Parts: sequence; structure tokens; C-alpha cells
Amino acid sequence: MTEKRRSQLITDGDERAPNRAMLRAVGFGDADFGKPIVGVANAYSNLTPCNLGLNTLAERGEAALRAAGAMPQVFGTITVSDAISMGTEGMKYSLVSREVIADSIETVCNAQAMDGVLAIGGCDKNMPGALIAIARLDIPAVFVYGGRSSPATTRAATSRS
Repeated sequence: MTEKRRSQLITDGDERAPNRAMLRAVGFGDADFGKPIVGVANAYSNLTPCNLGLNTLAERGEAALRAAGAMPQVFGTITVSDAISMGTEGMKYSLVSREVIADSIETVCNAQAMDGVLAIGGCDKNMPGALIAIARLDIPAVFVYGGRSSPATTRAATSRS
């Protein structure tokens, strides 16, 4: 990855010294300011089994982006479990949560002038939410599905937490 598009707005020039100072605090070095900044939208949570394995995928995605010459920045987004909220007032939030997820990903990517995004999801609301964000953003993007959740997957992910 050598093309740098949007992130130069927050990394280049004397007037962006305060921006670079903040990025240094999260691990950027001198050479990193010339690399594309790619967000990793991680829907990991232990709220529902379909999201338990997502953090492992986000860590692998972060490593792959680094190896490809990008500067990954990981951020989280919300999730709602239909199966848990079913039959309660909480179900009123299920469908609207897709927009909240999309808005959160779009907000971070645009506010931080990211050059691309890797979105990782595993439930029936954070997957379409991430795809809605990708459709609205005009940056390179990849979505990774976290895979099905099974009792074995849930136990393995829980034991790592």
C-alpha cells in the first residue's frame, strides 16, 4: 500500500503537528505518517456468541494491514442481540441499531480522514450496519464475516477472554 489519499489532511504540514502528536501517543513513528491510515471497525463484544471471535480476526487484520504497509487503527462499534432482546422492549432497538452501527463507522472514518476501512462483523445487525457504512463511504473497504458461532467456538473465545 503506497497510495495516501485522505489521511494527509491530518498528518502533513506544520499546522498538523498537534494531530501528529496525538497519533504518536498511539504508536505512530516518523515513517508511519507517510503510510495510508486504515480503520479496523471491530464489532467484538461478549454480549452475544456471534461476536466472540471477532477480536481475534481484528488482531489478524491489523497485523496484515501493517505487513502491507498501512497504519491500522482499531475502533469498536455497538451490537444488539435480537435473540436476547426478543419479546422485550429492547427489540425496539434492534432494527435501528443497524443505522447506529453504520453511522459510527462512517463517523470515525470521516472524522479521522481514514484512507480505507476493514469492517469485521458477525451478527445480523452489525453485518448490514457495516455494509451500509461501506456503501456510504468513498474509500477502499473490505468486510470480513466472523463466521458461524457454535458451542465450541463460544467456549474457545470465552476461555481466551
